Amino acid sequence: MNEKKLAHRLKRGDRLALDRAMDAYTGYLSAVVWRALGPAATAQDVEEIVSDAFLALWSRRDSLDPEQGLKSWLAAVARNRAVDRLRAAPPAPLPLDDETGGADGPTPEDELERRMFADALRRAVEGLPPPDDQLVLRFYYEEEKLKDIARDLGLSVPGAKSRLCRARRRLKEILIKGGLANGAAE
Repeated sequence: MNEKKLAHRLKRGDRLALDRAMDAYTGYLSAVVWRALGPAATAQDVEEIVSDAFLALWSRRDSLDPEQGLKSWLAAVARNRAVDRLRAAPPAPLPLDDETGGADGPTPEDELERRMFADALRRAVEGLPPPDDQLVLRFYYEEEKLKDIARDLGLSVPGAKSRLCRARRRLKEILIKGGLANGAAE
């Protein structure tokens, strides 16, 4: 069953359509959530967030637009719930003993720097104007194919490539101004 038919059936309140959506997209949404949560992810967190995404789908089924597609809508909901979970959780403590640094792994300073850079990059991506923010998130974080993203956002593939290039330059400028990147690499 294609996404449009599935969305139409969901709008009518067909519970079997919800089961089919869960069968079709649980694996994909789990991957989206794992990627969004990073090393902080637990199987229980992923399962809860994916369940929340399907609950949101069912509770908002009346407002679904079958032309927009379920996959991207569900991925956005799941990713946003994962980001909300990360924001609500206290940051994990950095290791303070010497056993974790050196040749065996990153030092606490390296880990702190990595976290600061990742946080600054996330904020910079979230600050991009639409649809550039979705292009970057879906292409680099969710690893979706550019042709699929372009289609969902109503762009041509060359147009999407051009926007991605400009978005990368803009992100680089933001990170350089923030002192978190040097101007050497593109």
